Amino acid sequence: MKIVLQRVSHASVKVGEQTVGQIEKGYVALVGVGAGDSHATADSLIEKIKKLRLFPDENGKTNLSIGDVQGQLLIISQFTLYADCRKGTRPGFTDAAPPTLAQELYEYFVKAAAPHFTKVACGVFGANMQVELCNDGPFTVVLEQ
Repeated sequence: MKIVLQRVSHASVKVGEQTVGQIEKGYVALVGVGAGDSHATADSLIEKIKKLRLFPDENGKTNLSIGDVQGQLLIISQFTLYADCRKGTRPGFTDAAPPTLAQELYEYFVKAAAPHFTKVACGVFGANMQVELCNDGPFTVVLEQ
């Protein structure tokens, strides 16, 4: 799995004109599922997200976790994180999981994350989505496993 994690002051995702998920302070997680990923991969990354200290403390140091600030999580499926642009001008996606596996693991990730965060919202797998966010900092990290 590859995850682009952005610390946000607020974020939302729409499909068409309908808002399907929104959060306040927390993280937006763009989640790409790779061909060799499993439930264990998802569980490990959820634990990592829980423990990362990306929020500032009273001294402005990044010492607080998402739990420490009662932060929320917006999860968006993003197979394009597996784009291979090394050759030519059209990306290849051979390292991305097949759609059936990707959807199953994405849905597992959302369900498994829910008990660990104040609020978990998500987009719609495979949909054309419009994501709006205010990247706080900006602070963005990439997680891979």
